[in-house]
Amino acid sequence: MAKNINNAAIVETDLFSELSQLVEQTQQQVIVQNNSALTLLFWEIGFRINETMLHNKRAEYGKQIVPALSAELKNKYGRNFEEKNLRRMMQFADQFRDREIVVTLSRQLSWSHFLVILPIKNAEAKLFYASQVSDQLMSVRDLRRQIATKAFERTSIANIQTASSEDNLQYSFKDPYLLDFLNLGNAYLEKDLEQAILDELEKFILELGKGFSFVERQKRMIIDGEDFNLDLLFYHRKLKRLVAIELKLGKFQAKHKGQMELYLRWLDRYEKQDGENTPIGLILCAESSREQIELLEMHKDGIIVAEYWTDLPPKKQFEEKIHSILAEAKEKIERKYLSE
Repeated sequence: MAKNINNAAIVETDLFSELSQLVEQTQQQVIVQNNSALTLLFWEIGFRINETMLHNKRAEYGKQIVPALSAELKNKYGRNFEEKNLRRMMQFADQFRDREIVVTLSRQLSWSHFLVILPIKNAEAKLFYASQVSDQLMSVRDLRRQIATKAFERTSIANIQTASSEDNLQYSFKDPYLLDFLNLGNAYLEKDLEQAILDELEKFILELGKGFSFVERQKRMIIDGEDFNLDLLFYHRKLKRLVAIELKLGKFQAKHKGQMELYLRWLDRYEKQDGENTPIGLILCAESSREQIELLEMHKDGIIVAEYWTDLPPKKQFEEKIHSILAEAKEKIERKYLSE
């Protein structure tokens, strides 16, 4: 009898767990569906107001209709329809004019995400950040950080470098990488940097970008009876490649290329699996020595060099630095095509 009671209790516990999971999954689906429906509703409202104002070109009419509509909608449906919110809906519909794109994005982006994206002036940047949220299931807080740290501009630098190097690998990487979230202070060793990255692995992967997954730290390689250790090993799903990452405290040096080449050859021989492409390397340095990198033609050996910043400079200085790197990359590609 006792055994039957225990079995019944186990069955009941398992059933409760299964039903709880079903309830929670459904609740999550309802939340997502509600968010999507609300976002589409706000787009439709903005679209209809914009259309009405476009067809009735009297300026005085435009000034009157929004406050009047807001007063009635707010009275019937609540604070979501205050005048400033209606104007945001109009802005939303004006900036994202393709309803099908909005339908797709609304499955992952909440209205709060769109409110963060709307003030961005560059149309390409808007779609970039919207895609980032959709692809990486990014929170509103993480989205704000990506915008504040100029992720679009840093990816644009990589894109320009891709065009100048005739190598599409660079497209998947940024320059510089912003690692201010590691809170390292002024003095640290390479092992401290590595440990801090592992402690904040989720944030580090978010900074790396879409498609990266962590494989191993201090990857051991025995070559000619001697031990070598790669700092970090990742895998990139879209590229279908292992990504070897070496961390350097100082400025890039030419000898770093030889070290990374050795690691990549070893990984290609002993770790690459069927269906994978040749491993690539990312050398993260405090300073990247751009002329040396250009002369060494690192990209031809599947090696990318990028800077990392452990402290964010003041906003104005940061923007000037990013602008400078962009200008330098554009100048490089212009020189390339002028010489051809």
